[in-house]
Amino acid sequence: MPPFWIWSPQDFQIDPSRPLYEQFVEQIRAKIAMGKLEPGARLPSVRDTAASLRVNPTTVMKAYQELERLSLIVTFRGQGTFVTRDTDAIRSSRKRIAKEAFRQLEETAASIGLTVKELIELAHEQEE
Repeated sequence: MPPFWIWSPQDFQIDPSRPLYEQFVEQIRAKIAMGKLEPGARLPSVRDTAASLRVNPTTVMKAYQELERLSLIVTFRGQGTFVTRDTDAIRSSRKRIAKEAFRQLEETAASIGLTVKELIELAHEQEE
């Protein structure tokens, strides 16, 4: 059985200018996509998560609801909340993350007048 996950404040990088729940969703999505949170891993309750991260339980509940909407976690009444075992949902999420990263790369390249290919080539050039 996969391990019971316990969050600590070090598990998250927080940007005070953005909504916390969005950051939790993004970072938990990434942990699932990378395999750091295995399919079937039990997540701590909303109350336990809120206490360990020192945030409002409503923030955690909103993040968990969004992750459920994305089919990345499932909650079974009386049993807890778990990372989905649906590999298609995990693959789909990984694909969305990759597309978002590529879109950001395209925006960065365009902002300095380069194509993505030129940006990558420039990044790989040796410093003089």
